[in-house]
Amino acid sequence: MSHTTSSRKRTLITASAASLGALALTFAGAAAAQAHVGVSTNTSEAGAYAIATVSVPHGCDASPTTQISIKIPEGIDAVTPTRNAFYSVEKVTETLDTPITDGHGNEVTERVAEIVYTATTPLPADQRDSFELSLQLPENAAGSTLFFPTVQTCEEGEAAWVQIPAEGQDEHELELPAPGVEITEAGASSHDTEEAETAEAAEQNNEGAGGQSALAITGVTLGALGLITGAFALLRNRK
Repeated sequence: MSHTTSSRKRTLITASAASLGALALTFAGAAAAQAHVGVSTNTSEAGAYAIATVSVPHGCDASPTTQISIKIPEGIDAVTPTRNAFYSVEKVTETLDTPITDGHGNEVTERVAEIVYTATTPLPADQRDSFELSLQLPENAAGSTLFFPTVQTCEEGEAAWVQIPAEGQDEHELELPAPGVEITEAGASSHDTEEAETAEAAEQNNEGAGGQSALAITGVTLGALGLITGAFALLRNRK
């Protein structure tokens, strides 16, 4: 093999490896950017008292998060937010069109419509946080999805996770889907609930960290194809 041919081969391999690395980093970055604000509950049974956890996986691009505003679905009137050491918390109420009677026989004329967490120390864009709300799931909501539209305000810009899919629409088609939780029938077995929650968690992981692995594999495949193409080109030149 001549010195010139050897140099060409080394250059080809180096360029292909660089392209492979760039592709993997690009795909992994795209996966991370697609991680959504989500919500999960320790129980999804209609009428049950639950802890809803809203998770914020990243900032607005590279900007730290300064405020999280969570809309409370209709049918939920009372909410108790969990304290967070890095935020102040505020309940925003609205007047009910028709007063209701609570479980203690008291007349209720307003509901908690929104919970607002304002950061005393901004959340870095490359860190995550979660916000817990204690509430009672509506008794007549089995079979439906409750959405918690969430606006994430950052030092620069905001991300409004408020898009709700139309009937029959796949939520993965939305750019900024509102966090949602599917409500099950009252009395559903804990085993069924755990299976559903495990499946949902697995799906979210595939969108985020797991998705990064899949896309990185795609990058490796494309890089390997580039190496093969380059090798054939080198062989043709040698002939």
